Amino acid sequence: MEAFDKLRMVAADIHHEEEGAPPITLRKTSTVNNSCALDTSQLGVFHAQMGGGKTTPLLKTMLTTACENNCNYCVFRQPRNYQRHAFAPEEMADVFMRMLRRGLVEGIFLSSGIVGGGVKTQDRLIKTIEILRTRYRFRGYIHLKVMPGADQAQIERSMQLCDRVSINLEGVTPQRLQFLAPMKDLYGDLYPRIGMMDRFRRSRQQGNPAQKTASITTQLVVGAAGETDVETLQLSELLYKRHGLARVYYSGFQPAPDTPLENLPGMDYTRYVRLYQASFLLRDYGFGMEELPFRSGGYLPLDADPKLAWARENMDEKPVEINQAEMETLLRIPGIGKIGAERIYNSRKERKFTELQQLVSLGIAPKRAAPFILLDGHKPVYQLDLWNYVPSALSEIRLR
Repeated sequence: MEAFDKLRMVAADIHHEEEGAPPITLRKTSTVNNSCALDTSQLGVFHAQMGGGKTTPLLKTMLTTACENNCNYCVFRQPRNYQRHAFAPEEMADVFMRMLRRGLVEGIFLSSGIVGGGVKTQDRLIKTIEILRTRYRFRGYIHLKVMPGADQAQIERSMQLCDRVSINLEGVTPQRLQFLAPMKDLYGDLYPRIGMMDRFRRSRQQGNPAQKTASITTQLVVGAAGETDVETLQLSELLYKRHGLARVYYSGFQPAPDTPLENLPGMDYTRYVRLYQASFLLRDYGFGMEELPFRSGGYLPLDADPKLAWARENMDEKPVEINQAEMETLLRIPGIGKIGAERIYNSRKERKFTELQQLVSLGIAPKRAAPFILLDGHKPVYQLDLWNYVPSALSEIRLR
């Protein structure tokens, strides 16, 4: 089978692997800048939102869809009646470079099913990346999956070669993982490899903080094993604060045919968005788990994003004076994101804020911020019924 045909087959089922911004913000189409008529989304190309708002076309693919594991939710599980496809390392490197030269992609996110154990599979992944880096001298973005069972030397080599590495923890507790992937071991195998990655990253930066090293991410499957939002976010907070992960991705469960979980309902989309919003509060906005507005049963409210829900409970009676608030307080105001908070903080050196329009000019969302702020000692007047204002899930994901 020709390489592009195999890419199409892989792309049809690899949607469960996450990269870039939360997947609801990704566009899965690509603008081709030459005469090639390939439908790149069908090849596995997607536009990932990277840092600073940059959008990068990445090839998201796998060395093989064969797998000896029997994860209960996965389309690639070993017992499933499914046509498998595989690339040799040289073949994968070659097809990627062909796409790169045509202007179809700028980077690659490479994973694999496990064949012959994690060590042997990781060797093939590393060989593919070594061909790209050494033979083809590719210097662009590479995200490489680390397989369960990969050894320390393989993890270090992967981090030397790549911009990002990740290993999927999948379950938020050993019991939840057992339900999802009975052959995997959370604390005996998967989690320790996060520690290996973190220690190597720190060792490379010792004495040279500017030393570039691969960032670390992981992925959790949510919505299938009965995990609560508290469980999911407790693990996320631990990974952010103890191991410095760049991001914890959530793969919202959707049932796949011919799997043991095919009759379970898919994850509620709004809950999926709320988890990402809360995750960003933990990672970027200085919130702790004890401050998140969990409801009974350990779940986030669905009718308001967690930042707005927290503000209603804590800022309604004590609005924040924009002209005096510290940076960490500004970040907690709905409608004000990280960039907006920095603009306010820096602008106060030259002017006093007295009107909402001044905040609008800085990119602040006035109808979200107005109920919780003071401008030179006065509450701003806003005409809309702010308490009944509920933005769409898509607009809220940015947590301003």
